[in-house]
Amino acid sequence: MTKALEGIKVIDFTRVLAGPFCTMLLADMGAEVIKVERPDVGDDSRYFGPFVGDESLYYNGINRNKYSVEFDLKDSKDKEVLLNLIKGADVIVENFRPGTMEKLGLSYEEVKEMNPGIIYASCSGFGQTGPYSKKPAYDLIVQALGGIMSVTGQPGDKPTKVGSSIADIIAGIYTALGVMTALYHRERTGKGQMVDVSMLDAQVSILENALARYFATGESPEPIGNRHPAIMPFTMLSTKDDYIVVAIGNQKLWEVFCEAIDRPDLLEDSRFVDNRTRTEHADVLEAMLNYDFIKMTTQEWIDLLEAKQIPCAPVNKIEDVVEDPQVQARNMIEELEHPELGPIKLAGFPIKLSETPGGIERIAPSLGEHNQQYKDQE
Repeated sequence: MTKALEGIKVIDFTRVLAGPFCTMLLADMGAEVIKVERPDVGDDSRYFGPFVGDESLYYNGINRNKYSVEFDLKDSKDKEVLLNLIKGADVIVENFRPGTMEKLGLSYEEVKEMNPGIIYASCSGFGQTGPYSKKPAYDLIVQALGGIMSVTGQPGDKPTKVGSSIADIIAGIYTALGVMTALYHRERTGKGQMVDVSMLDAQVSILENALARYFATGESPEPIGNRHPAIMPFTMLSTKDDYIVVAIGNQKLWEVFCEAIDRPDLLEDSRFVDNRTRTEHADVLEAMLNYDFIKMTTQEWIDLLEAKQIPCAPVNKIEDVVEDPQVQARNMIEELEHPELGPIKLAGFPIKLSETPGGIERIAPSLGEHNQQYKDQE
């Protein structure tokens, strides 16, 4: 089957994570992504662990399906070849600090002069405008500035970083969405445009309940651990051997849940009569449930609750996720052959398209692997 973005050529100036995550998604959907890398050095993430031998699995995980070409932009011949590629491209993606592409003579205005239909996507820490626009940024910086660290963790503990590089990844997804939207607009009008995505903007956009609570009360929310701030019980509980999460999202589920765990008395308790009162007395209710749940194993509770269609789950370790039958059924762990390492495993492509399915065709390229293929083009 043809992939959705086959025929779309992307010149990829990105490095590390936010930008490469965007271009990985585009490549997985069939775009021809030409990764522009510094001679002899390449993307910084080539030197990030974990390593197997000399190969970074971090780099391999987010640069599959791409082509690597080394360009020395101080070399006039290299610059000429690159400009010719840009003239025939559909999309440019870059995640430098604002001002860097201008210094290279590759600003949006300059590129638009040679290729009026170009989609020019810039993914940066703080965007192209505003007082922070020229500041450097990494995921940790933006998680801190964007507020998500302030609402993550256990009550009374230090602010906590989310375990995944969520600021980078969300910005990468939004940039890919912006590119797709701009391509659709160009299909209808013939006009290209610039896509400006800020990691900080992206973080603010996903604060959802935290923002709502602040606007409702005027007080900054504090970390509340694994409990939902507005639904209860929607939390993690201790079991005899591990942990379980339960998500009781409506009153009917609450009634079924109380019957299933043999606690009908909770239905008569005025503190737990509805979701609002349960949330107001969340600490008390959670302590009562922990007292009961510690008496059985996680699997025993899952068997009991799932029999009643009550949403629940174990707290999987990564080794459990990799072996999970649902994850495997959806091809979310894929194995590819690496010329140096043999079989390697990568996260699969999560967007399932019925007519133009995406997927992983090739491992991440070695530095400059496709120099000849692209530099020899007329």
